[in-house]
Amino acid sequence: MSALMRREVGDPRGWRGQDPEQGDEELEEDPAFPFRVPPTDEAGAAQWRGRLFEIPRSAVVRLLVMLATNAMNVPRQDGFADRRPGMEKNAQVILSRFPEGSQFFTNTRHGGDHPDFYERVTGCWPMTQYAWDFGLVAVSPEEVGLIWSFDAS
Repeated sequence: MSALMRREVGDPRGWRGQDPEQGDEELEEDPAFPFRVPPTDEAGAAQWRGRLFEIPRSAVVRLLVMLATNAMNVPRQDGFADRRPGMEKNAQVILSRFPEGSQFFTNTRHGGDHPDFYERVTGCWPMTQYAWDFGLVAVSPEEVGLIWSFDAS
C-alpha cells in the first residue's frame, strides 16, 4: 500500500484514476502527498493498521458512492435520488475488480457490523495530511486498491 501512496505503481489493468494532486508542487517534495505513508517498524505499522476497520462487501458500493459525493454527506446531496442509480452502477464496476473473498477496509468510524454509508458517518482516523478524509482499501490476491476522498479546505 505504501507504494500506491507514493505513486510508484500503476493500475494493473491500466484503468486511469483521478489524482487531484497531480501537478501540485507538494508532490515534488513528497510523492505520497497528501497521504501519510504507513510506518515500516512493527509497532508503527500495527498502530496504523489499527485505524482501518474491516467492512463487509455488502457495504462497499455505498461507501464508494459516499466517496464520490461533495462533503461526503450523501443525504444532503442535491439531486441524489436521480443520480443514485448511475453512481451505484459505477461503484459496482469498481467492486467487480475484487472477487469474492476480497477484504475491504475503511478509516471511517461508523456503528455496527453493517455500516450504511448513506447515513451520517461519525468521524474518521485521517490517513492524509488533512483533518478529514474517508477511504477504502480493497485487498484481493491479485491487487490492492486505494480509493480516497478528503476535504482540503
